[in-house]
Amino acid sequence: MNSVLNLLVDIGNTNCKIVFYKDGQMGEMLRSSRRDAVSFILSTINKVKEKIDVIVVSNVRISNDPVKQALKSKCRRLVLLDYRTKLPVDLGYNFDARELGADRIASALAVAVMFKGKDCIKFDFGTALTVDFIDKEGHYLGGNISIGCRSRFRALNKFTGLLPYIAPDPVFPPIGVTTTGAMTAGVVFGLIFEVEGYIRRYPKHTIIFTGGDAFYFAGKMKNTIFAMQDLVLLGLAHIADYYAN
Repeated sequence: MNSVLNLLVDIGNTNCKIVFYKDGQMGEMLRSSRRDAVSFILSTINKVKEKIDVIVVSNVRISNDPVKQALKSKCRRLVLLDYRTKLPVDLGYNFDARELGADRIASALAVAVMFKGKDCIKFDFGTALTVDFIDKEGHYLGGNISIGCRSRFRALNKFTGLLPYIAPDPVFPPIGVTTTGAMTAGVVFGLIFEVEGYIRRYPKHTIIFTGGDAFYFAGKMKNTIFAMQDLVLLGLAHIADYYAN
């Protein structure tokens, strides 16, 4: 592996995450929730004196045009991940992948590399709950999109007159006796039952949780779960290695 500095960028629905990556090691993750992701990326790059070799971007929030315009002169190779990107592992799409999000491609790639030879289901607990299937050959078969945990709480607050916005509580009753208890139990158990439905339907699959709420839900499941919070960044790291070499 070449000793070069690479940059991994994950522009998600809620946060923009940036990690410098060198010699197979990821640096500290920098995160911003402000809407101007491009300015955040540029301000971070401008603080680094070392030349960046490869920048890999997963972007599901904004157009790639301003990202390309801002970053193309900041590195030797800029990779704006989409369904056309050549990957170190062929995900073998057998469907029209034009609408497939870059984050799902990156995390599916990470699963294909790390769990080679296993049929897998990856649950990404973010703004949305995405459920993706990767087979033992490393092929991405497709997946489903549902509403995420915190988005469910926001929906209850926004579309009702009196329900507050709350965050998921680690401790809550099985049956709510207060408004917040009922909301927490309803949302969290609803998601747990949804995920358990997939697990029961595919009992021989390896189950992987990722995303901001991955560890929260992994701790509440009875099944054996592999919980990895930043699979998208791991997938971007594999792509950076591929293009750096």
